[in-house]
Amino acid sequence: MSTVEELKAKVADLEKKLANALQRPAPNRGKIAEMSSEVVDSNPYSRLMALKRMGIVDNYERIRDFTVAVVGVGGVGSVTAEMLTRCGIGKLLLFDYDKVELANMNRLFYQPHQAGMSKVEAAERTLREINPDVEFEVYNYNITTTDNFDHFQSRIKQGALKGGGPVDLVLSCVDNFEARMAINMACNECGQKWFESGVSENAVTGHIQFLIPGETACFACAPPLVVASKVDEKTLKRDGVCAASLPTTMGIVAGFLVQNTLKYLLGFGDVSYYLGYNAMQDFFPQMALKPNPQCDDLNCQKRQAEFQASEAARPKEEKVVVEEEIVHADNEWAIEVVSETTAEELAAAEGDQPELAKGLRVAYTTPAPKQDGDQDGTVQDGGQSLDDLMKQMQSL
Repeated sequence: MSTVEELKAKVADLEKKLANALQRPAPNRGKIAEMSSEVVDSNPYSRLMALKRMGIVDNYERIRDFTVAVVGVGGVGSVTAEMLTRCGIGKLLLFDYDKVELANMNRLFYQPHQAGMSKVEAAERTLREINPDVEFEVYNYNITTTDNFDHFQSRIKQGALKGGGPVDLVLSCVDNFEARMAINMACNECGQKWFESGVSENAVTGHIQFLIPGETACFACAPPLVVASKVDEKTLKRDGVCAASLPTTMGIVAGFLVQNTLKYLLGFGDVSYYLGYNAMQDFFPQMALKPNPQCDDLNCQKRQAEFQASEAARPKEEKVVVEEEIVHADNEWAIEVVSETTAEELAAAEGDQPELAKGLRVAYTTPAPKQDGDQDGTVQDGGQSLDDLMKQMQSL
């Protein structure tokens, strides 16, 4: 047998062994899946274990009792749903009406073989493999139509994991104004807290916003950018082109969204009312928006009145001012603490100093270099002996 024939035989044998291995189920596959979904201290893959071990939360397993609705499972929503699934959320409700396209392969979630499937169906299949303990409800429809809006609102009111009550949080990950307004209307009517999120058309900026009906501004309280700039949103989406399609920006915004969702659900840290992200300068603006008393949404005005009434009925806490005890008020020896460096010396410092951001200052300054002829504070030798100096003192 020639060398070429031997190599062909070996390749054929390897191909046969590989085919048999692929057909044979992995012996530990079921065991691994079972262990990954079990949340116990002995499991090194336990979700959110770090929050307990670092003393941030007392009981991270409470995440399994919560229900979150994710509206829009595109660039931000799909990654958000995956993160929540990996964190062990109890139940996810997914809403979307688009199909997976090859243009969606810039996402961090979808795969080419899922092209043509509805996004919610593809998402559910993938997420069930990641964590089979999570319960899913998926709805492939447009929430802005009349019939679908009523059903969407009913699932917000009755979609909880236990008891058929309202969901714990709604996350808006849609990419158009009409859908955001529909979510805003549903949440204002139900009194449902929700997060709005988005990535801009330039793909390098994004934001999340926490909306509490009556307490913070709703989405209708202030005109969004697409309206204020008088841009027709129908011109923003083009066939075969996915707007706001930078996976890094979408992943960052999704991370902010899920991090604040965990903070809200598990009760740690401060939930951001508005957190922006500008990738060009790595700038993260934060602010809180108050509701508009003249909001066009009547349910928003109703929630505002309810919130103001609850605030007025809340007992006012009297602030106790504790005066600091003055130590050594008499100061018998007139001791004062003063700076060893004068303002003139600080102003005269000419050493190298870095360019500092606003709010920072140097701990000390470098003295200016000595010039020729400057006095350095040392005593000059006059050339006289000690005996000569003593004689001069006696003659005085």
